[in-house]
Amino acid sequence: MSINTIEENRNRNLFGDNDEVWLFGYGSLIYLVDFPYLESRPASIRGWSRRFWQGSHDHRGTPANPGRVVTLIEEYDAVCGGLAYRVEASVFELLDEREKNGYLRFATEMTFTDGSHASGLIYIATPDNEAYLGEASEYEIAQHICRAEGASGANSDYLLDLARALRELGLEDRHVFDIEAHILQSMDSG
Repeated sequence: MSINTIEENRNRNLFGDNDEVWLFGYGSLIYLVDFPYLESRPASIRGWSRRFWQGSHDHRGTPANPGRVVTLIEEYDAVCGGLAYRVEASVFELLDEREKNGYLRFATEMTFTDGSHASGLIYIATPDNEAYLGEASEYEIAQHICRAEGASGANSDYLLDLARALRELGLEDRHVFDIEAHILQSMDSG
């Protein structure tokens, strides 16, 4: 799969006849909400874990020095918390552009904090996309993040903003918080 997924996402008709769709955000969509939405609610999805395994050649890095951003990996019995946004289907024109660096839209079932459920869409960068960087230790990921910067700013800001947003939502994510600890230690010693 190509790095630029705009056309592929626009050819994936996952809306049906719906004018409004729930979107699940688990990374920058939690703290950088630069799209219109009708409603936002904390939510979670089962069977997925957040990991800094996707490369960012456009927002948090460059083609020569890609940053690392989150995607989801399948993990039995895992729960990934985030925010769900009810959006008009037309908003995906903007979101497809934002998430073009290897992310595809998939259908997902989400659970809200009150126990109710809804079907919606999610962007996931799968291992077969050209920007996928794959697994590394939290220390190695932190070192990589500290060296990357792109059009949207320092890669470390992405990580720190995500960690802060997860805490504000009352969510625990060991992977993110361990990388954060390494980055803060590097900043303190640098």
